[in-house]
Amino acid sequence: MANTPSAKKAARKIERRTEVNKNRRSRMRTFVRKVEEALASGDRAAAGVAFEAAQPEIMRAAQKGVLHKNTASRKVSRLAQRVAKLSA
Repeated sequence: MANTPSAKKAARKIERRTEVNKNRRSRMRTFVRKVEEALASGDRAAAGVAFEAAQPEIMRAAQKGVLHKNTASRKVSRLAQRVAKLSA
């Protein structure tokens, strides 16, 4: 447990940031799941639309520090490949 006033404040800040990051991560995962579901159903149009919505969400999560930049790029790249494969 934090003892000093500065450590107590840091603990409060961490708690708030954790909550914000949890929401961002959840939001990103929801968008990715929508792409996955569209891919699983084989719906090209829905997969394309879902991917277009998911891409900025993933990159925003990276920008906000929820994901590493390279991890976000890798996720976007792999989803794009799967959507393109479905379209072909």
